[in-house]
Amino acid sequence: MLVDDIRNSRVLLMEILRAVGLNQVFEASDGAEALQFLRGQMVDIVMTDLAMSPLDGIDFVRLLRNAPDSPNPMLPVLMITGHLTVRRIGEARDAGVNEFLAKPITARGVLERLQLLIDQPRPFIRTMDYFGPDRRRRQDPRYVGPWRRATDVVARQPRSS
Repeated sequence: MLVDDIRNSRVLLMEILRAVGLNQVFEASDGAEALQFLRGQMVDIVMTDLAMSPLDGIDFVRLLRNAPDSPNPMLPVLMITGHLTVRRIGEARDAGVNEFLAKPITARGVLERLQLLIDQPRPFIRTMDYFGPDRRRRQDPRYVGPWRRATDVVARQPRSS
């Protein structure tokens, strides 16, 4: 499913997807329309723009992940944006976005991100203030123990040498 308020962006993405053989692609012009559509139709992946109105991509993902009436909280989401700042990436990541793609988009970039979503899905986790794909992308070989965050409450035991 493509979610973007700019029709030309949806057409470009549609052509890229059709060129690789994906023929059943649905469209929505904003997050509210996408949520309504998803309540009646199953899709495999959502590609959404970040900056839309009235419901932008980040709010759409928050609702998709956390709303009690969400049609599919674990649906993979690829966020496409021309506003690639550290702050906005953090907001989208914290909302539960799986992958990012910066504009201007290329066929290669779209296919690489789709391949990540399909071939290397990250497990979903739930904490008191987050539900979505695990935000950690790599394993730290130096880490030992069950807790990985500085804010985790755990009795730390000294390692034996």
